[in-house]
Amino acid sequence: MISAALDANRRQLLADERRLLGELRDWLVRLEAAEEHARALTESLLQLDEPFLLVVVGEWNAGKSAFINALLGQQVLEEGVTPTTARIGLLRHGEEVSREVTSAGLERLTAPAEVLRDVVVVDTPGTNAVLREHEVLTREFVPRADLVLFVTSSDRPFTESERAFLEAIRAWGKKVVIVVNKADLLESEEDVVRVVGYVREQAAKTLGISPDVYPLSARKALRARLGGDEAALAASGLPAFEERVTATLDEAERFRLKLLNPLGVGRRAHRDALALVVGRLALLEDDVRALEAVDADLDARAGELTRDFRYRISDVEKVLLDFEKRGNEFFEERLRLVRIRDLLDRERLQREFESEVVAELPREVERRVEAIVDWMVGAELRQWQDVMARLAARQAAHADRLVGRVDDRFGYDRQRLLAAVSAEARRAVEGYDAAAEAKRLARGVRESVAQTAVLQVSALGLGAMVATLASTTAADVTGLAAAGALSVIGFLILPARRRKARAELATRVAALREKLIASLTGSFARERDRAEELVREAIAPYSRFVRTEAGRLGAARSALEELDDGLASLGARIDALGRT
Repeated sequence: MISAALDANRRQLLADERRLLGELRDWLVRLEAAEEHARALTESLLQLDEPFLLVVVGEWNAGKSAFINALLGQQVLEEGVTPTTARIGLLRHGEEVSREVTSAGLERLTAPAEVLRDVVVVDTPGTNAVLREHEVLTREFVPRADLVLFVTSSDRPFTESERAFLEAIRAWGKKVVIVVNKADLLESEEDVVRVVGYVREQAAKTLGISPDVYPLSARKALRARLGGDEAALAASGLPAFEERVTATLDEAERFRLKLLNPLGVGRRAHRDALALVVGRLALLEDDVRALEAVDADLDARAGELTRDFRYRISDVEKVLLDFEKRGNEFFEERLRLVRIRDLLDRERLQREFESEVVAELPREVERRVEAIVDWMVGAELRQWQDVMARLAARQAAHADRLVGRVDDRFGYDRQRLLAAVSAEARRAVEGYDAAAEAKRLARGVRESVAQTAVLQVSALGLGAMVATLASTTAADVTGLAAAGALSVIGFLILPARRRKARAELATRVAALREKLIASLTGSFARERDRAEELVREAIAPYSRFVRTEAGRLGAARSALEELDDGLASLGARIDALGRT
């Protein structure tokens, strides 16, 4: 336990560590990073107020329990050739040997051993235990260790499972001391040196640093200690271990290791959290680009549709211009002196105008408008198909880059929103009823034309409305021509009447064209904007999520990078304690 009587430097170190790691823990919670990291960091901070924790790990049958018994000088833990440690045991100092199993599955033991006055020894299940929950217990308890003592056996030194275990705990930044137990099984001192060298070399490759390695025979040490045989005890190798390891764990070194414990946990948690943030940001950057591409596609498509519409609407204008041309030719041919008798028959003149000039105008206009409607319907469907394809690509791309737990909220929300938007696009495509959409669009065009032309829509189709407008024009213009003919006193007035009829026809056709084109253009613009808005509304939840998360994670990255500098500085100050 850290003494309350600390100098100002140590008090400041302790305060700075609590503050920095507290900030890191808060970020882990906000980021919903791996839960075990946040829990390990919390427990390691709490461990600052606990006695020094020496955690003993290794494969079962390597002799962990025998080693601890030898260290304590008494038979406290059960030993055997089969896995005997079923739960984590916490050994503390007590006036007598006792044991109690807690609700958390821990076994609390006490023993009257001097080494336990300043140190709590933790016995763990084997790292290769038959029951997988035993190994989980071991791995979860290691982050709390102030010092990890790894026990391997001389008859199978540094197995693959041991290498994997040390690799797993490397990132926690723990100080590791290795004991090669059962050294008495080796035939010569040269064999001992060779095995120790092999273990040191392999451990250095795995841990990145060369740890202290001590050969000994725990069983011989315990027998010698219980029998009071000092020579046999010295030959067991245990005293050399105690002199060089336990003797160095004075108050200053325990304080330094105590501070390094949560710092190591924090550094690992920090690395993982930063990798989590960077990975998520990279994923979101791709999402932002995809959303920007959708926006650009929508804008580009709107521009293309507008340009294409102008081209297509010119077909309708051409039909009306042809109508005007036929009308001009009609008046040029009819308003002549030789046709004066025909001019006096107004009804006949109108019938001939409608049959020769109006003719196929309504059907031609309706046919071309239907073509525009079909084109617009097809364009809207293609727009949904393009969006669906982009979203499907986002769902499939980089699925393995979702850094962090599969069930974290970020990944869940992102996938859920992507799936929802994709499903919306898929429903829009699969359920797209082109015929119904065309009917809806055509109805909108008819209503717009009717409102512009001040007609009763009732059951009239677009062609019928155009016919009505054209017929009205025919009646007005032919009536004008007939009226002009009746008032003729001199034959010289006919050319003037022809010019007036043509001018009136041009005015009426221009009005008709203006009404029709304005109605079609308005309907097109509304439909174009409506189709675009539907797409934007569909992707809006995901777009908001991406932009919100990008901002939040950007702030997290800045904070974590700043924390990295603080943790590095703190580590240097703690390391300096060992040099003073």
